Amino acid sequence: MNLLFIILNIVALLLLVGVLIIMQKKHVSFSKRVFTALGLGILLGLVLNLAYGVDSEVLAETVPWYNLIGTGYVKLLQMIVMPLVFISILGAFTKITIGKNFGKMAAIILSFLIGTTAIAAVIGIGSAAIFDLNAEQIIQGDAETERAEYYEGRSAEVADKALPDQILELLPANPFLDFTGARPTSTIGVVIFAAFLGFAYLGIARKEKETAATIKTGIDAIYALIMRVVKLVLRLTPYGILAIIARTVATSDFSAIYNLGKFVLASYVALAVVFAIHLLIITLSGLNPITYVKKAAEPLIFAFTSRSSAGTLPININAQTTKMGVSEGVANFSGSFGLSIGQNGCAGIYPAMLAFMIAPSAGINPLDPMFILTVVGVVAISSFGVAGVGGGATFAAILVLSALNLPVALAGLLVSVEPLIDMGRTAVNVSGSMTAGVATAKLTGELDKDLYNTPLNQIATDEV
Repeated sequence: MNLLFIILNIVALLLLVGVLIIMQKKHVSFSKRVFTALGLGILLGLVLNLAYGVDSEVLAETVPWYNLIGTGYVKLLQMIVMPLVFISILGAFTKITIGKNFGKMAAIILSFLIGTTAIAAVIGIGSAAIFDLNAEQIIQGDAETERAEYYEGRSAEVADKALPDQILELLPANPFLDFTGARPTSTIGVVIFAAFLGFAYLGIARKEKETAATIKTGIDAIYALIMRVVKLVLRLTPYGILAIIARTVATSDFSAIYNLGKFVLASYVALAVVFAIHLLIITLSGLNPITYVKKAAEPLIFAFTSRSSAGTLPININAQTTKMGVSEGVANFSGSFGLSIGQNGCAGIYPAMLAFMIAPSAGINPLDPMFILTVVGVVAISSFGVAGVGGGATFAAILVLSALNLPVALAGLLVSVEPLIDMGRTAVNVSGSMTAGVATAKLTGELDKDLYNTPLNQIATDEV
């Protein structure tokens, strides 16, 4: 009997995939297909959740089939992340404007990423204080105990490293190893390696123009090839979102979410405030924030559903360059840096809220000004090297709590609502990197303001 229900669940997903295929054949816009996929995924997920229950065997055996589309799509995006980061950074150096302004551009982008993360930490603490959050309020079960043990194990791996050692971890001793994503800081390693090659290119361009021209032709050719692969993968976005959101909703434990509702609400209030700050930055840059929201919608929705900043990178860069008028160099740098530096949600809000909640158990007054300043400083420093995939928030929390000498295991008490909160955190991470890109492009004169202000339905881009 279970097999019959599993087959019916698979057929239901395939029928909805068929609806999206029909929409594509009728040349319905990509944006509308993405939003339709999101709505259909939520609807299918709710039906499965209510029909079987989150702990049902049928649902457990259905999820792997949904993962063929959902997780498969995320893996394809992750497949192109490292090549895209590498060739995008290297390609940026072949553009004279970016080459001359590299130092200024990189400094501004990093200032936005780290600055907004520090602000996010303050907001996280404020939200936790307003909602009077405390780790002792959370009920501890088997899942929480297991996650606490996991946190303690991870803490033993990273907590004993001094700050200089953590900085050294950013450097690519073996860039080819970093291309595999083997380390949490692999993305930064690839960025640094590409930057060294870029500076080498600039040196050659000054002395050997013919050789530089040959190198530039090769880089441009590889860039075109990688971007074509990106476009092929992006065409699968509606189907990926459909399967991912259906699986997420279907497997959500709404009773646990209800029990931890105050923490979930506090988290999303903080996330909403940080997003509002992103819009304020856009406004102060002299740009329309509503336009930003409309043009950032697709990458933000995908980040929300996939919970992967790295997986969202191609969509992030595509939105910045083709819809917002950000130059390729700035978009590539802000997107790539944003994967591992200054993630507002995962490295800012989350560890700061945990520190506030856990501090009383260590006899610390979480409202002590010196404690708050220490948390903000540690969060800003620790935001370097946070992985842009699922689990980045865990890594950030371990670093921050360990640095503050707070019990790391208590962070495991929130395991039951982690997926729900991580969705919002990831979207805010991506918004932070896009905001840094748009604002930096405006400040450095690398923004096509006419394209930024052009309505989406009037932008002549290749439909994915």
